Amino acid sequence: MKEFFDHINSFITSIPYLNSPLVLKLLESIVLIIIIWLIRKIIVKVINKNINDVKTQYHWRKIINSTILIILVILVGRIWFRGAQSLVTYLGLLSAGIAIALKDVLTNLAGWLFIISSRPFIVGDRIQIGECAGDVIDQSFFEFTLLEIGNWVHADQSTGRIIHIPNGKIFSQDLANYDKGFKYLWNEIEVVVTFESNWQKAKKILMKIADNKGTNISKSMETQIKRAAKKYMIYYKKLTPIVYTSVIDQGVRLTIRHLCETRMRRGYTEAIWEDILLEFARHTDIELAYPTTRFYKNKDE
Repeated sequence: MKEFFDHINSFITSIPYLNSPLVLKLLESIVLIIIIWLIRKIIVKVINKNINDVKTQYHWRKIINSTILIILVILVGRIWFRGAQSLVTYLGLLSAGIAIALKDVLTNLAGWLFIISSRPFIVGDRIQIGECAGDVIDQSFFEFTLLEIGNWVHADQSTGRIIHIPNGKIFSQDLANYDKGFKYLWNEIEVVVTFESNWQKAKKILMKIADNKGTNISKSMETQIKRAAKKYMIYYKKLTPIVYTSVIDQGVRLTIRHLCETRMRRGYTEAIWEDILLEFARHTDIELAYPTTRFYKNKDE
């Protein structure tokens, strides 16, 4: 490369009015940029020809573009600052070039290293990062992929969309893991009965329904909580279902709170509501409430 530029310099200096140092540096820079641009075009063409996957092509093109930019910065810098040839200067230029050109790539690689070392999630976990939630279905050097849940679909069920999230987001977004350590969620179902209803009886009915639906997984819950407590500060005194009582505008609100498996929340809610509707239909002194407006004809009513 040095001999090539020496030949160009001797050729340029032989041309009148072009033997100025500033003009020489400018022409050398232009020739260097053209050569490197042609090399990049050839490399990209080879990549597109031999790699069929569009995502892989994109990542390779990004790496090639970043690498070419670093090389270009260093070589052009040598032309304009010929006195700065020490190893320290080269390392400084190289570090600056990498920091600027490979910022996103390096951040994603650092995120990948963090994910595989700290394991905040693994493939198969259900997570939420920022506003995106879903099941992790793939993980690579630069990104991880979610099968989306929620959004316009209720009760955390799949939407069918696939979301690609850069690994670097792990450093800037809040991460929630549905399955890490403790694979159950607290689910709440609100049932509102009228003020005229026998709410004490309704509460007993709800408690019985919740107990029947939760007995099959209580042993598994206890085992998992004991295992999770060895690593996290997780402690629950009561794992069995409970029904809370409160009053709202249209009646007495009875809230069932129970543990359920992460991916079965909608199924449990449906089963509990079906039992509630069947049981309440057998009792004439219990009625479900809904928003109403009352009018009084005179001041004595």
